[in-house]
Amino acid sequence: MSGKEIMFTPVSLGSIQLKNRLVMAPLTRMRAVAGDVPNPLAKTYYAQRASAGLIITEATQISPLGKGYPATPGIYSAEQTAAWQEIVEAVHAKGGSIVAQLWHVGRISHSSLHPEQGAPEAPSAIAASGQTYGADWKLHDYEVPTAMSVEDIARLLKEFEVAAQNAKAAGFDGIEIHSANGYLLDQFLQDKTNQRTDEYGGSIENRLRLLGEVIDAVCKVFSSDKVGVRLSPYGTFNDMGDSDPVALFTAAIAKLNTYNLSYVHMIEPRSTSAGGGDQVNEDAPITSEMFRAAYKGKFITAGGYDQAMGEKVLEDGLADAVAYGRIYIANPDLAERFQKGAALNPYNRATFYGGGEAGYTDYPTL
Repeated sequence: MSGKEIMFTPVSLGSIQLKNRLVMAPLTRMRAVAGDVPNPLAKTYYAQRASAGLIITEATQISPLGKGYPATPGIYSAEQTAAWQEIVEAVHAKGGSIVAQLWHVGRISHSSLHPEQGAPEAPSAIAASGQTYGADWKLHDYEVPTAMSVEDIARLLKEFEVAAQNAKAAGFDGIEIHSANGYLLDQFLQDKTNQRTDEYGGSIENRLRLLGEVIDAVCKVFSSDKVGVRLSPYGTFNDMGDSDPVALFTAAIAKLNTYNLSYVHMIEPRSTSAGGGDQVNEDAPITSEMFRAAYKGKFITAGGYDQAMGEKVLEDGLADAVAYGRIYIANPDLAERFQKGAALNPYNRATFYGGGEAGYTDYPTL
């Protein structure tokens, strides 16, 4: 089959059924309302994009301390869960599938976002370089985070479990564990940010421990074939790095092979969009070529794809589905446009984060 034929062929990711191979990538939009409750407009926003094979929600914090930016939604309160339930029902009503991306940002935060909890937490007390947005929507220097104790980690695992319970109560088809882009679980994986000397630091095996424990925690709620994991080998966003990324992520894939997961979702480092630009680094390693063969289950690739690139990666067998981000913001009917070879709406980066309907629910369909 051609890449285009494959793109519109159904596929099963574990026990999650996709009608096509287009995935709406997780996209932070910073439009939550008071109490970190999803915006009422989000029901329209996600339902508009239900023709995707799978929607992965915007990153959703599992606790107040897991929050890293103003107006991002949570999934730890009854009010948040009720709002997500309405969103899921709207997507399902249009024949779509949707999973919740569970998120803890670790050190990529500011104490003003969770004043009752205090300083951000991380594997080690190492501040990220640069600045981030505080609760006042102004830039602040990153703070030195609190190094998490073993007791803190036990509490974190319970928070992931509760978030999974809430996602199940909301009716999600599954969950994705965010272990990429320099957030907390990625911080535990990579040795630039993890300089612990206990069982969660040092060796690669130790640095992989927390990810495994998080998978175990959420699998008390969802069967493993409804759980995906997102990784970003070679990603430098949020001041990340590792001394031996090939060894680290080869070991990570080997560990994930021991679970019957729904999928692994891997970000190509060529796309720098996570840092706020549209540049593509053509010299970056191609992670789908490096790690796809090592993973025995279903594989989603993301990062700077257009239609032709997505079709080629499917045709070459380097992925089972392709995730699209920025162009899904601007094209709610992206699947229909790809199928018909129609022109795409250009996106407006100025409306990506914060605001109301403009650049959120008002992009035209065919």
